[in-house]
Amino acid sequence: MATSLVPSRLFERGYYAVYRDHEVNHCPGCGRTHWIIGRVSAECAFCATALPLAEASRPTGPVIIQHKNRDAHAWAA
Repeated sequence: MATSLVPSRLFERGYYAVYRDHEVNHCPGCGRTHWIIGRVSAECAFCATALPLAEASRPTGPVIIQHKNRDAHAWAA
């Protein structure tokens, strides 16, 4: 049975740290507030702890990319 993340079941998921835009975000690793912001994650400028962006979360789950040439051999020149 799949567990959905309905409000009554969120306590079972545990602590989930995300970077929230327009808020003061303290790093869970070192406590500082300087971040390098990317497209889907933010990285602490001091200790390199990475957090996903709250705005970039995908409700459909992770994206799996399969390359067409994954079975082809790579030859070095």
